[in-house]
Amino acid sequence: MIPPIARRFVAGESVPEALEHARERNEEGVAVILNLLGEHYVDPADARADADAYRRLLDDLSGTDLDACISVKPSQIGLDVSADLFEEQYRELVAYAHERDAFVWCDMEDADTTDATLDAFESIADDYPWSVGQCVQSNLKRTREDLERLVDVPGVVRLVKGAYDEPDAIAYTDKADVDEAYRGDIEFLFERRDRGVAVGSHDPEMISLANRLATEHGTDYEIQMLMGVREDAQRDLARQGVDVKQYAPYGDKWLSYFYRRVRERKENLTFAVRAIVGR
Repeated sequence: MIPPIARRFVAGESVPEALEHARERNEEGVAVILNLLGEHYVDPADARADADAYRRLLDDLSGTDLDACISVKPSQIGLDVSADLFEEQYRELVAYAHERDAFVWCDMEDADTTDATLDAFESIADDYPWSVGQCVQSNLKRTREDLERLVDVPGVVRLVKGAYDEPDAIAYTDKADVDEAYRGDIEFLFERRDRGVAVGSHDPEMISLANRLATEHGTDYEIQMLMGVREDAQRDLARQGVDVKQYAPYGDKWLSYFYRRVRERKENLTFAVRAIVGR
């Protein structure tokens, strides 16, 4: 059983629990992005097993009226085995979703995975326009160049600040510098795109900026937040007519999920504690 501290951030261990969570959020006007917990597989069989699980989830979703989609991690579907296996399974999942009028997000992991992940996204989006979305992290110093490359790709770009503890040589490590980079990247996307912008943030300042820029440039956008974090704000934004999506992990690997998040970056523990106490 998932303990209360984890239950706040995980939508159950089973698919029925995850679907029920999505239904409850939909009733509040919030769409859901479902992520089966699992990552860093070195056995191809494990990567293929999770890809198969996602296909079954897409089948389950296609039989409902739920406003929900899926999100995968590169190392979950094969990147720690090979870039070829990752792109093969990423492509097959998007093709499977495309046939069912569904959508696939791909998360971004540590900086060593960025090139392979973006290469696959660009290729797959060209073949399945607007059926796929890709996360990009503003704490990496390379990100503005990556956004220049992706600006005309027919897929949705989710911009986040970044949660991985990367070295100073390749990433901004001071909070003020990350915020400045994130703000600039948001402005770039709204100025250069008329659709396909996702602002992944719980920061009220950045959410207000996105709203202002959408009004100024007429860009269609969405706000994405984590399950268990500022859920009152998620509901409030949805009531205001903002397209809000909640990222909701599920599955029986919740313990390793929390352990990895805290190990990757000590600030993640502080973030979780603040979310629990409502600060």
